[in-house]
Amino acid sequence: MSTPKKRNFQIEAFKHRVVVDPKYAEKTWKILEHAIREIYNHNASGLSFEELYRNAYNMVLHKFGDKLYTGLVTTMTMHLKEISKTIEAAQGGLFLDELNRKWEDHNKALQMIRDILMYMDRTFIPSTHKTPVHDLGLHLWRDNIIHSKKIQTRLLNTLLELVQRERTGEVINRGLMRNITKMLMDLGSSVYQEDFEKLFLEVSANFYSVESQQFIESCDCGDYLKKAERRLNEEVDRVSHYLDAKSLTKITNVVEKEMIANHMLRLVHMENSGLVKMLVNDKYEDLGRMYTLFRRVPDGLSTIRDVMTSHIRETGKQLVTDPERLKDPVDFVQRLLDEKDKHDKIISSAFNNDKTFQNGLNSAFEFFINLNPRSPEFISLFVDDKLRKGLKGVSEEDVEVVLDKVMMLFRYLQEKDVFEKYYKQHLAKRLLSGKTVSDDAERSLIVKLKTECGYQFTSKLEGMFTDMKTSHDTMQGFYASQGGETTADTPTLAVQVLTTGSWPTQSSSTCNLPAEIMGVCEKFRAYYLGTHTGRRLSWQTNMGSADLKATFGKAQKHELNVSTYQMCVLMLFNNADRLSYKEIEQATEIPSSDLKRCLQSLACVKGRNVLRKEPMSKDIGENDAFYFNDKFTSKFYKVKIGTVVAQKESEPEKLETRQRVEEDRKPQIEAAIVRIMKSRRVLDHNNIVAEVTKQLQSRFLPNPVVIKKRIESLIEREFLERDKVDRKTYRYLA
Repeated sequence: MSTPKKRNFQIEAFKHRVVVDPKYAEKTWKILEHAIREIYNHNASGLSFEELYRNAYNMVLHKFGDKLYTGLVTTMTMHLKEISKTIEAAQGGLFLDELNRKWEDHNKALQMIRDILMYMDRTFIPSTHKTPVHDLGLHLWRDNIIHSKKIQTRLLNTLLELVQRERTGEVINRGLMRNITKMLMDLGSSVYQEDFEKLFLEVSANFYSVESQQFIESCDCGDYLKKAERRLNEEVDRVSHYLDAKSLTKITNVVEKEMIANHMLRLVHMENSGLVKMLVNDKYEDLGRMYTLFRRVPDGLSTIRDVMTSHIRETGKQLVTDPERLKDPVDFVQRLLDEKDKHDKIISSAFNNDKTFQNGLNSAFEFFINLNPRSPEFISLFVDDKLRKGLKGVSEEDVEVVLDKVMMLFRYLQEKDVFEKYYKQHLAKRLLSGKTVSDDAERSLIVKLKTECGYQFTSKLEGMFTDMKTSHDTMQGFYASQGGETTADTPTLAVQVLTTGSWPTQSSSTCNLPAEIMGVCEKFRAYYLGTHTGRRLSWQTNMGSADLKATFGKAQKHELNVSTYQMCVLMLFNNADRLSYKEIEQATEIPSSDLKRCLQSLACVKGRNVLRKEPMSKDIGENDAFYFNDKFTSKFYKVKIGTVVAQKESEPEKLETRQRVEEDRKPQIEAAIVRIMKSRRVLDHNNIVAEVTKQLQSRFLPNPVVIKKRIESLIEREFLERDKVDRKTYRYLA
């Protein structure tokens, strides 16, 4: 069965011919032209917009769009030329008012005209690529009004004059200014920029250039910055009220350049009021203002930072090199901390906690603290003072604050191993004399040091605490083993057994202990060696202390707290009233320098003179004689004589400590060299020095000369060898 053939239907246009009146276009345009004039003359209320729209529609439909468009341009241009004359005629302050009023009228009229010619706007204009009605109205306004010879310059000068008047303190009509500048923006960004903004920025630059020069001649730095800040805020306010938002960056850049960037160095270095004076006098507000303003300009913050850093370096250098300041180590360190606190507060309050400023402060402190080779010793003495007595009655939080500050200074030290040496000595004296304020504070500082430098740094310090705890248990065991053997007359012994490697090495000086004491000591030795195998005990009499009960004239009784050496001397006077220096030295065998210090504290210190000396003088001579002072009195029952206090080292002691530090560094440098060479196998001299310095800088800065000597020592011991071709290159020998 065949399928029926499909037929295609086609719809054709209606062929009825529309006959158009030859004069139709002219008549219709006349109606529309009249309507446009009426709209401009504010007589639009009598017009039928529907009829006008239909007329415009028909003109476009009958291919008279071009006539309609051309007529519109001609009519609007003629009208705007008339308006231009009335605006030009406006006198003085009425000029902007008139311009604004005519602009508002033009916009309203343009809206109505666009409504009438909507069909042309939507069909004819896009197809012929002509300018839409609204944009056409703006372009014609621009060309005939704004760019009119008599209006263009006058408008620009009027606007600039108003801005100038406002800058000098007058009140202007900001609403009117806003309308005019908005008109320029509506006409296109290029109109706003070319007809106003460009010259506005030039005039502003001249204004601020002159004003800044006047200010800087007559104001100090703080006042100048206030004025600059006020001017910046005024310009920001001006933009927000009547200028294009895009002008903000441009005008603020002008103010920043003319008022800040061009005078930056002069402001910072201004005599009696510049940055240094602000830092010295803690002018937080002024410093904060300087930071805020200077950060807006290139190199502003780096300028402040460099001046601040060099000032801190200079004041710090004066502090650490002033001989008067070095007399009191505790005061020296306290001044460092005060200086750090002061600048920390400035950076947090005024400089927005800026990390680059913090880094500058740190580099300055590291520079000048290490100018004083005794800084590690002084910081340790400061800790010693605080942990002996300075932190009594202070809350845990405040103790932590002090310890954190000490750690901050410790981080700046390049010779951390020197600090460790002194700290160990001072800690030993505190622990052995029982003079530490708080074990918790001691342990807290050790934890901080461990966190900062690792386990190796603090292992011996922790060993010292372990020994103290073990000694306590040992003494309990000793007295338990003695049972009822002790009597009231038997001396009570408290021994601290110290592991040789953990404690600072002391030159062990022998001393003849009194017979009563010696007996108890031998009992303890027998007990200890009986409970521990393979150990050796040696008495460190120079580190001990004793409590003696003494009876003076008129049966006055006192308890004397003395060192072991002082005890040995005083016990001799149980059997003699007078002893010469030589006799005391022979009987006790105390080293001469220690004996002289010991006798000085017993005979020459007022209120502590339990002995008399002949002849009376401050110094001890080898021909002096000593008597028991029957007439000694004190209002205290317990009298402390010659307590062990950590003091600055004498020059010989200082040299000895330095030598010990240098000796301790040698194996560390060698170990670092071997570690590096083991992994690298072959390396040249300069790279070895750089690597060793990098590895050891957390403890100390090794001297390149010492590194060279350690390399030579390792070559001699056949850990390394020189390359046969390049003598500056070393090879690792497995």
